[in-house]
Amino acid sequence: MNFNNVEFKTSYGRLDQIPKAERIEIAFSGRSNVGKSSLINKIFNRKQLAKVSSMPGKTVTINFFSFENIYIVDLPGYGYAKVSKSEKKRWASLIEGYLNDKSRRLDLIFQLIDMRHAPSKDDLMMIDFMVENELPFVVVLTKSDKLKPTARKQRLEAFRSEMPYFDEIKVIPCSAQTGEGIDRIKAIIEEISAD
Repeated sequence: MNFNNVEFKTSYGRLDQIPKAERIEIAFSGRSNVGKSSLINKIFNRKQLAKVSSMPGKTVTINFFSFENIYIVDLPGYGYAKVSKSEKKRWASLIEGYLNDKSRRLDLIFQLIDMRHAPSKDDLMMIDFMVENELPFVVVLTKSDKLKPTARKQRLEAFRSEMPYFDEIKVIPCSAQTGEGIDRIKAIIEEISAD
């Protein structure tokens, strides 16, 4: 597969704008500023495919990228405190509405969590939601390069008690800076695309 062969397709700010699924979709989910856009750019070897911002809460739409025979779907970041309640509610209904839509051909969700910190309440709610709704997902622990080996080992150990089902979930430590974990993510995408 040529991971450079990807292009931005379109964005939707409201659920009713999203057309019916026409191909398999792989979604990227996570709280604001967890590094979704940086990770997508790294996977597809593009600097500006997904817009990266130092300000959290910038992705306020569901963004679709066309790649081979699938769509890569960048969901809005959740949990950003500095937006209005109505905006938070809109994001939540957009994300939940997308994930609840049984007509979508959602084959996998990459659930991003910052490796340096315990999962947030929103992260845990998201994991519970995916487990309860039997949505297939992989946890990607971002920003792994920011931890020294000892701290990294401690965080991985801590996740066992902080995250339900940790030992049953596929977990990939990852860095958009060093490229750690990127090949594993690409292999999963290739596997799904080949089905």
